[in-house]
Amino acid sequence: HSSKMSEVERAFRKFAVYGDTAASGNGMAGKNFSKMCKECGVMEGKAVISTDVDIVFNKVKAKGARTITFAEFQEAMKELCTKRFKGKTPEEAPQAVYGLIEGKEPSNVGITKTTKVGGVDRLTDTSKYTGNHKERFDESGKGKGPAGRQDVTDNSGYVGAYKGAGTYDKT
Repeated sequence: HSSKMSEVERAFRKFAVYGDTAASGNGMAGKNFSKMCKECGVMEGKAVISTDVDIVFNKVKAKGARTITFAEFQEAMKELCTKRFKGKTPEEAPQAVYGLIEGKEPSNVGITKTTKVGGVDRLTDTSKYTGNHKERFDESGKGKGPAGRQDVTDNSGYVGAYKGAGTYDKT
């Protein structure tokens, strides 16, 4: 039982930090809880819908808190497992729910991939650029940043913007 719990806790932590760079993995936000329930199959058909998941999440979290701890997560699972597995006993239902969750990781469904189809490849190839645009990139195709976009004035001459700097005789 304890090895199963650590697997569930590992899954909890992976979903807790998903999509949030500041998350520590100790608390899970509502959207991540919802994602976990959806991807692990806790949400299913008409038995458990997203509204049920949101209601249970808000019921178990501390008042004013935005996240739930692992202990509160276990409480939420106790609530949801009785709805998800109606035919099972109160002892079997939590085991069945944890069976769905253990070893799972958040998947990246619907993540946009870069495309090289059609004109995109031609438009992003900096070696084919002409005119002013060509000057925004160095030979390797890497952008020069502001130096490639703005005319930087050289004020090192005798007078501001004097073109023949260093040509006057030093008498």
